[in-house]
Amino acid sequence: MFTSLSDRLSATFKNLRGKGRLSEADVDATIREIRRALLDADVALPVVRAFTGAVRERALSDEVSQALNPSQQVVKIVNDELVGILGGQTRRIQFAKRPPTVIMLAGLQGAGKTTLAGKLAHWLTSEGHRPMLVACDLQRPNAVNQLQIVGERAGAFVYAPEPGNGVGDPVKVARDAIEVAKTKLHDIVIVDTAGRLGIDEELMRQAADIRAAVNPDEVLFVIDAMIGQDAVTTAQAFNEGVDFTGVVLSKLDGDARGGAALSVASVTGKPIMFASTGEGLTDFETFHPDRMASRILDMGDVLTLIEQAEKTFDAKQTEQLAKKVEKGEDFDLNDFLVQMESIKKMGSLKKMIAMMPGAAQFKEQLEAFDEREIDRVEAIVRSMTPQERANPRILNGSRRARIARGSGRTVTDVNQLMERFEHARKMMRQAASGRGMPQMPGMGGPGMPQMPQMPGMGAGGGKKTRGKQQAKKRKGGKSGNPAKRAAEAKAAAEGKKTQHPAGASFGGFDTGPEEQFDPGNLPKGFGGIFGGR
Repeated sequence: MFTSLSDRLSATFKNLRGKGRLSEADVDATIREIRRALLDADVALPVVRAFTGAVRERALSDEVSQALNPSQQVVKIVNDELVGILGGQTRRIQFAKRPPTVIMLAGLQGAGKTTLAGKLAHWLTSEGHRPMLVACDLQRPNAVNQLQIVGERAGAFVYAPEPGNGVGDPVKVARDAIEVAKTKLHDIVIVDTAGRLGIDEELMRQAADIRAAVNPDEVLFVIDAMIGQDAVTTAQAFNEGVDFTGVVLSKLDGDARGGAALSVASVTGKPIMFASTGEGLTDFETFHPDRMASRILDMGDVLTLIEQAEKTFDAKQTEQLAKKVEKGEDFDLNDFLVQMESIKKMGSLKKMIAMMPGAAQFKEQLEAFDEREIDRVEAIVRSMTPQERANPRILNGSRRARIARGSGRTVTDVNQLMERFEHARKMMRQAASGRGMPQMPGMGGPGMPQMPQMPGMGAGGGKKTRGKQQAKKRKGGKSGNPAKRAAEAKAAAEGKKTQHPAGASFGGFDTGPEEQFDPGNLPKGFGGIFGGR
């Protein structure tokens, strides 16, 4: 959704790098490019003016002029202001003190209200609630039937006493649904209302009548994130008509420019609460302004990635793998298969990689990546016998040829998979021994994106790094630089060790032994991959 905007902003900030001091001309040029990028992304003009004005004022203040790295300070300012126009803080659902909590959905026809009702019900169910869906869209053909199908997929009860297709009173259905929810002990009622292709008096009157009948705790305005400049006009009309309490962005996985997301919250003063990121029931997430701003600026969204992992990875399997690695037992293909299945449950691998900081530079590789590669890898592993999975060393040429035939792949594919598996096993051993993670190789193989090696990730450096390490070893661990040798001698006299600790990530600063890589300190869910708990 925000690919174009993200690319434009990244290119703008790249021009500021290396400048020890920013002149007013530098700031004006940067603001001009930011303004163009936002306007091209269909952000509303009043929002663009307010945003660029705030950024310029802060960029010309002492906040930047006295900073050690002015360009990074400007990026921080842009990030802060983006968070502000996206709503500032994460807004959660306000539940009623006495159930049921009533949530009313409103929006134009085609915005995705009915599908989103199912996604919201599925999400609330996973949070421990018992939602009930109410079919109050009695105008659109087959809208009631669609909600029943969506509700069945989400595992939620659907109250639909009227057939729809122009038959029935939506206000009465909504009012009766509250009593039904109390009788059947449903703690949340989600009311799906009718929409129109455009804003009209009948639509607003019906929505206002339903709101008056059920007195909802939340009124969520569902808006298509691909709607463009018209998003602001539509949002203002619904705000005046039904006074919604929050916004839900649908179709956030589309290829439109995404200006609606950056305009609605700022113009209406109502927070964006949820976002629909795909067609599946699970493609639904709480909207975090700070995380979305980080995605737009290509800083990644690791917190969301961790939360998805925590929900997906089996705690028992993770614990078993952790104990296995701690005992010194080898990571085998059965464990590899379990981890592959867990990754599949997390959803699109492209989306996961896109949440990593700096993922924009791998955009072309990600575009070429085939999501079915995981299925192909799984087919290869499942074509092995239990003995072969437990002991991959016995995979000779004839066995590999048989596995290739059984999985519909080539022997080359099998060989490439085994190379990747051996590297994963090496990572496990190093993590278990406390020596940190080896350098990540390119994700080679059929269909896998070719990622360049990540510099400075532990002991597995390239030829140049190894050559420097060997030269330093021959010199007794001392630097060839006289100034550095003097500093090392001084630090040694003070009883301090200046070398990087083993396993220091990204060749980092001397953070002390307590900052070394510890698999046991990994977030819940990711521990299973690296042998942690």
